[in-house]
Amino acid sequence: MQATLLITNARVLTMDPDAPETDTLAISGDKIAALGAAALAIAGPDCPRIDAQGATVLPGFIESHLHLFMGGSELAHLQLLNVAGPEALADAIHSYADANPDRRVIVGQGCDYAIYGRALTRHDLDAILPDRPVCLLAADHHTAWANTMALEMAGILHGAKLGPGNEIVMENGIATGELREFEAKAPVLKLAGENRIMAGIATGRDPVPHPTKADMLADLPAMERGLAHCARNGFTSLVNMDGNRYTLEVLDHLREKGKLTARVRVPYHFRNDHQIADLAKATAISADYNDDWLSSGFVKLFMDGVVDSGTAVMLNDYPDQPGWRGEPLHTADSFAEICIEADKRGLQIAVHAIGDGAVQRVLDGYEAARNANGARDSRHRIEHIELIDRADIARMADMGVVASVQPSHPPGSLDFPLFPTLDKIGRDRWADAYLTRTLRDAGVAIAFASDWPVADVNPLRSIQAAVTRQPYDGAQDESLPLRDALAAYTIGGAYAEHTEDRKGMLRPGYLADVVILSGDIEAVPLDQIAKLSVQKTICGGKIIWDAAVDPA
Repeated sequence: MQATLLITNARVLTMDPDAPETDTLAISGDKIAALGAAALAIAGPDCPRIDAQGATVLPGFIESHLHLFMGGSELAHLQLLNVAGPEALADAIHSYADANPDRRVIVGQGCDYAIYGRALTRHDLDAILPDRPVCLLAADHHTAWANTMALEMAGILHGAKLGPGNEIVMENGIATGELREFEAKAPVLKLAGENRIMAGIATGRDPVPHPTKADMLADLPAMERGLAHCARNGFTSLVNMDGNRYTLEVLDHLREKGKLTARVRVPYHFRNDHQIADLAKATAISADYNDDWLSSGFVKLFMDGVVDSGTAVMLNDYPDQPGWRGEPLHTADSFAEICIEADKRGLQIAVHAIGDGAVQRVLDGYEAARNANGARDSRHRIEHIELIDRADIARMADMGVVASVQPSHPPGSLDFPLFPTLDKIGRDRWADAYLTRTLRDAGVAIAFASDWPVADVNPLRSIQAAVTRQPYDGAQDESLPLRDALAAYTIGGAYAEHTEDRKGMLRPGYLADVVILSGDIEAVPLDQIAKLSVQKTICGGKIIWDAAVDPA
């Protein structure tokens, strides 16, 4: 075996407990060939070499929960993170509108729930821009605010019939402008011409009518932007958390053109208006896409919404809404039936569950599947787990349920403010909120992610958030040691998708997915990790991102 690429003078953290560190790594083709002195021995005089200059070299980062198609599209939208107050919002909207005169809808991302010290109304947006449709989405993407023109054009100014958990907020028979959850937002976002891109999360079905070749060519740039954004942040594997066959067809087209720069898993998104028979589509997609570059093999569901809008499902009343605990998107019986059938088909199940009531219902469904079909290495997942009943932690560990959590999401840890989220949870439950160390110590497998574009995809910022997180009043320390945080973004992500036998570690024979940082991550202060950057991203033995070539 001859090396095709040699990385020297490196601080290689392999994530392999049997050989955790080295200084040299050799790649041959698309596999890791050797480490240390053995790597030097197989590198001929003409072998390309990279001098890492003492910087950290890691397995390529694994983003265990993101929305790739949607995120790529949103890179071209109005960005509102940290915009606060009427004047700043008006300036942002007018500047974007002037620069984008042909946009069908002014779509903004990252709008704070309390951008005006309260939630927005259509009248607020009418006062800024009344003659073009405007729709601003919260960072969590579960709530949006639209102006009157957008509501009228979408046909929902006077409301519409929606499924459980979705709401067009009304006042005196007229929409206020606040749209809660995906069905409520979909009519406005369809006006923006991104309904094919959004279908994977909005409906879980393929776009109707079926996209033409011209449609796909029009959608490709959004996917390419998303892949490039992930590559520059060091990601070599991506687990998409919405999807349909069309999403995989778009990715497959990029693969045919040599433009697929990451390994992507795409689920069948089973929404609450689907039928059990629809799981046959998940099986078919999984059979058609089942290699190390494009795969499926799992079903994604939502059990609830989010805390800030009161759509997360709780075991107790919201402190500011006596009698209200959120509305589950699936009944206990129907969800158990879905789990039993999906598990019987050998599919992994991943469920968005934020409130402790939602988490408990998901675990009940997983237990029903286990009882009906017998125990297996299913590694079913729960996404987010922002609040949990302590009694359910042991259940997660006992059933081998993976916790897919986002270090960027705890209020106060990165970009999201402490309030109103912590007020909605209630001080008496802060100790049970956004657990990470507690779950790990209980034996629950942890995989890190960002939920991009909900939060910044940059793993170095999330790693810093994970290791420097401060406890809430009355809560224990939920921060992780640095190497545990690195593991959650590498081998932990591989374990969550049943691929720890070939990626997530730098070990001879494993896939040659590697990231080289700008410095030694273990030498910088913990609160300075985010100042590091990715210098090179290597996927399948090929350099897919090089800061020296494209520093943008």
